[in-house]
Amino acid sequence: MSTTTELAWFKSSYSGSQGDDCVEVAVTELAICVRDSKGEARPHFAVGREEWSRFVGFAAGA
Repeated sequence: MSTTTELAWFKSSYSGSQGDDCVEVAVTELAICVRDSKGEARPHFAVGREEWSRFVGFAAGA
């Protein structure tokens, strides 16, 4: 798995303009990595693409 500095992190277009309280994601071939934008030095977690797709579908329907 790539290290945090090698990943291309991005925030949702729904994130506030001040940049606080955001979740950032980075996409790899095998997984979607997720981290707290306020804790960039802390570890991130990764989920498979299929699991991420299910999560996003669930969240969009909520």
